[in-house]
Amino acid sequence: MAKSTQKAAAKATVTVEQTGSPIRRPQEQRATLIGLGLNKLGRRSTLEDTPAVRGMIYKVRHLVRVVEA
Repeated sequence: MAKSTQKAAAKATVTVEQTGSPIRRPQEQRATLIGLGLNKLGRRSTLEDTPAVRGMIYKVRHLVRVVEA
């Protein structure tokens, strides 16, 4: 049980902040922002650093920035 606790504590996270508006963007990009937990300018979301999340960030890289924690 101790190993699973250590693994959970060692998981890397990434914080993203929305810098661009989803207005006049394709529905796919709007849905990606919602999937990242963002929906208004200036909002921040801390997520687990996985390939799926990195792919979502890449897809809307012109609307978000990665915040150093």
